[in-house]
Amino acid sequence: FFLGSRALSTEMSKQTVHHVAVIGAGHVGVPHAIVMAHKCPDVKVTIVDDDHRKIAAWNSTLLPFFEPSLQETLEEVRGVNLSFATDFDAAIKSADVIMASVSTPLKDSGAGAGYAPDLQFWERIARLIAQSAAGPKTIVERSTVPVKSADIIKQVLAFNNPHPMVVLSNPEFAREGSAMMDQASPERVLIGGEDSEAARAAVEQLVDLYARWIPRERVIVSGLWSAELSKLAANAFLAQRISSINAISALCEKTGADVSEVAYAVGVDSRVGRKHLTASVGFGGACYETHLRNLIYLSRAFRLPQANT
Repeated sequence: FFLGSRALSTEMSKQTVHHVAVIGAGHVGVPHAIVMAHKCPDVKVTIVDDDHRKIAAWNSTLLPFFEPSLQETLEEVRGVNLSFATDFDAAIKSADVIMASVSTPLKDSGAGAGYAPDLQFWERIARLIAQSAAGPKTIVERSTVPVKSADIIKQVLAFNNPHPMVVLSNPEFAREGSAMMDQASPERVLIGGEDSEAARAAVEQLVDLYARWIPRERVIVSGLWSAELSKLAANAFLAQRISSINAISALCEKTGADVSEVAYAVGVDSRVGRKHLTASVGFGGACYETHLRNLIYLSRAFRLPQANT
């Protein structure tokens, strides 16, 4: 698999993952956890959330949301090696790896409102982990977070728990509507960690877990900050393509050109590609806009006007 500029140590002893705690029973956490439990029957997977109604729904036949093949796969593993719970303390205590899939909305007040990320949920999760962890833990960022977010998590952990903790970035690239397929056979899995012995061991442990069902050549290992930034950058590029073809569409309407023909002619160029070149009313959902605003905020914070335009 591709290691970027980071090489994994082959001399370091590594522990096998026996129990994974997934924090957050939403679109990011659940499909990934179900596929992981299905592909790794010897690994216990516990999904924890403080929303009792959501957990009750996941333990029933009326699931909180629909994804093709999700219910069928869930029924094969629920009660076997996958469980849903609200007891954070028990899940964190027994887990080898903690995967956090929590919301990162935009701040609605104060400095950077409308652009800066609100990390209050991440700080809360870090405090819960620090409060419950009775030994070293590997914490994995699964949700999209702004670059350098891991620093905040590590600071909270260090101030509130004496045990060594490793924070990795493993951003989610699955698409709504095809989440189960994307988890079972992803185009790539990105794992980012710091350049330390403990982080390299944790990265190798996570790589081995994914290698149970994903070809190793699809696993990309990078630095921690590169992984955090890559998801934001990927969504910015996708949003840019949609915005560009929509701008061309407006020009087509004025000139009599057919935007579908223009998009096809442009897309057959292998340097451009044909995906995400369908003119529409714009990009739907909150992800693209939120991540673009995060990038604008970061560019302003680092005083990079050339990246802010």
